Amino acid sequence: MSIKGIFFDLGGTLFSYQNVAITNVPLLIESARKMGAECEEKEIKKAYGIASGQISEIYADKKYYLHRDLFGDIYSRFVEILDLNHDEKTHAWYRTRQQSEIVNCLEIKGDCVSTLESLKQRGLYLSIASNIDDAMLEPLVEREGLSVHFDHCVSSEMAQACKPHAEFFAYCMEKSGLDANEVLFVGDSPEHDIVGAKQVGMKTVLISDNGNPPPMQTGRTSAEADYNVQSLNDLLELV
Repeated sequence: MSIKGIFFDLGGTLFSYQNVAITNVPLLIESARKMGAECEEKEIKKAYGIASGQISEIYADKKYYLHRDLFGDIYSRFVEILDLNHDEKTHAWYRTRQQSEIVNCLEIKGDCVSTLESLKQRGLYLSIASNIDDAMLEPLVEREGLSVHFDHCVSSEMAQACKPHAEFFAYCMEKSGLDANEVLFVGDSPEHDIVGAKQVGMKTVLISDNGNPPPMQTGRTSAEADYNVQSLNDLLELV
C-alpha cells in the first residue's frame, strides 16, 4: 500500500471496551434504586439494552450530535421503560458518575504505544479520529501521554460531524493535508468506521476488541474492511 498516514478510532481500537459494562451496570442499578425501582437487576440491565438500541436508531439519522446528549436520551428512555418517575437529581448524579468512571475504566491496549512508536519511526502521519466528545477524548489522551505520538486528534465535537458521515472524514483529511487514497483508517465498528472511511476512498482495517462489540450498531449498513487484524501490532505487517 502507498500509505502516508493512519487514522485511528479511539474506543475499541486504541482503548478496550472490556470494562465498560461492568462499570456502567452498577451505576444504572443504583440510580434505578434511587428512583424506587423494585425489579430484579436483570430487568434493569435489559431495560438499558433496549433503550440503547432504540435511541441509537434515532441518532443514526443525525449527522452530528454530542455524546452527552446521546447518553442522556438513552438514560431518559431507560427510565421510561422501567416506568419510573424521572428524577433530575438522580439523572445528574448518574451523568457525572458515568462520564468519570467510563473514562477511568477504558484501558489502553497493551500493544498500543509500542505500535505507535514503530509506525512513527516509519515516517507515517498518525491521527486519532474519534466519535467522542472533547470531555472524554482529552482526558484519555492526556492520561496516557498519547499526544506525543499523534500529529493531530479529532473528535466528532471538533469536526461538528459524526462517523460514518463524510463530513467527519473530510475534516480529518483537511487537518492532515492527505488525500483519501493515502490514508489507512483503523477502527472496530463496521457501521461507523469501515462504512464511513470506505465511502470517501480510504483503505480500511477492522480491528477486534477481544470480542467486545462496538457500541451503537444498528445493523442498517455494513461493509467489508480491506484488512482484518486482531491486534494493533498486526498493522506493522500492512504498512
